[in-house]
Amino acid sequence: MLTAETVQHEPSPNAAHEPERIDIAVIGSGFAGICMAIKLKQAGMNDFFVAEQAASLGGTWRDNDYPGCACDVQAHVYSFSFAPHPGWTRLYAPQAEIRAYLEDCAARFGIGPHLRFNETLQRATFDESTQRWILRFSTGRKVSARVLIAGMGGLSRASVPVIPGIDTFDGTCFHSQHWDHDLPLAGKRVAVIGTGASAIQFVPEIAARVAHLDVFQRTPPWIMPKNDRALSKRERWLLKHLPLAQRLLRAALYWMLEARVLAFVMHPSLMKVIQKVALRHLHKQVVDPELRLALTPDYTIGCKRILISNDYYPAVSRSNVSVVTQAIVRVENDAVITADNARHPVDCIIFGTGFQVAKPFTRGVVIGRGGVRITDTWRDGAHAYLGTTLPDYPNFFMLVGPNSGLAHNSMVYMIESQVAYVMKALVYMREHGVATIDVKQEVEARYNVRIQQKLNRAIWAKGGCKSWYIDPASGRNTALWPGFSWKFRQALSVFKPDDYVMQPAVARPNA
Repeated sequence: MLTAETVQHEPSPNAAHEPERIDIAVIGSGFAGICMAIKLKQAGMNDFFVAEQAASLGGTWRDNDYPGCACDVQAHVYSFSFAPHPGWTRLYAPQAEIRAYLEDCAARFGIGPHLRFNETLQRATFDESTQRWILRFSTGRKVSARVLIAGMGGLSRASVPVIPGIDTFDGTCFHSQHWDHDLPLAGKRVAVIGTGASAIQFVPEIAARVAHLDVFQRTPPWIMPKNDRALSKRERWLLKHLPLAQRLLRAALYWMLEARVLAFVMHPSLMKVIQKVALRHLHKQVVDPELRLALTPDYTIGCKRILISNDYYPAVSRSNVSVVTQAIVRVENDAVITADNARHPVDCIIFGTGFQVAKPFTRGVVIGRGGVRITDTWRDGAHAYLGTTLPDYPNFFMLVGPNSGLAHNSMVYMIESQVAYVMKALVYMREHGVATIDVKQEVEARYNVRIQQKLNRAIWAKGGCKSWYIDPASGRNTALWPGFSWKFRQALSVFKPDDYVMQPAVARPNA
């Protein structure tokens, strides 16, 4: 495993005076950052580093190691197209295997020397006089970079609700992203707040161990059966020794998942068929009519994230598990109090409340031309051109940026599409002597109008529900791409110089 102990970087001798100079700075070492680093290295652009705030790489798949953590997209399509892995042990890979895969990719493609661990980006400011980004890190390191690439992803900042009295709680309290593996849950009274994708994975893992489990549910999710199984040694042998078989499997999975766009975007009425499957799954696994009613969503399937699980419903049906639908009003030193004045004694509170997808950057971290913070640019909701570039933020590229997320297929496909686009931009700049580029205001504005028009016809704008796809400030869907993922790749297949404002290099002495 590549960690801070195995990859060491000495500070620049002039670090106290002049910023260290680098051509390209990549932030984050999950799928996006590692993919970007590999493609930079393959193109011979070796003057770059990947800054990672933790002590090892992996991003989401390092941070989220709660019990039962796994991907909800099949492993053979949730991997790099240029680095197939025939050794997945299950159709849906568990967290440890995905993290190991990223570690292997970093080692295989020689990314180790470019990794900087325990380096949290505190501020990135575009300096118009030098046409470069000035980066300040938690270690005190100051860096001048020509290009800044944000690869932190949308699932990097945990979302924890503000609950009155939570600071008076005497027990242990943590978010699923920061699982306390040293805490023995056996015999404890546990509260799980939230019933999203993480919760439905870890609840079945802990339900049998705890004395009592209260699952506080605000909105029940739609849950589909998970068609998962172990891959036999024979299957893995065939995939390893017959590369064509693995390519065919990947293609079959991709197109199977891609077909779901027909219901999500083009013909939302088709979701009724999927909803019947989910209802049948619920009725088959939950016998108690009262519990079944509590677990039945009252919104159209698809406007929130559809989850997959075979063991969540059996877990919440256990005699030592209660599904609480009353709203939480406060927390006391040893209990959670709900709106019906019921007191739920607990020793531990676990938040399964997801991530701040609509707010990927904290205030003041990224500052563009004219000293404008990106959080102010996005005051009415995040937006970008092709989910990748933003006006007035020269030489700044985002991976998994606004409206590049998917509800139906693999995000790795989207990441590879964006990385390829960034590489085209960088090559163009190098070949044409361009110092800075940033997308034109009118180009980005027209693009986002079209995106929102398409989203308004999709299932996510219907069904009477709210979701993390929707920005609370603007009411716009700022998370998802409204269509086939191959259409996204097609849109990013060509770098169009006319879409950008370009500046030549500023002649400076001793530059």
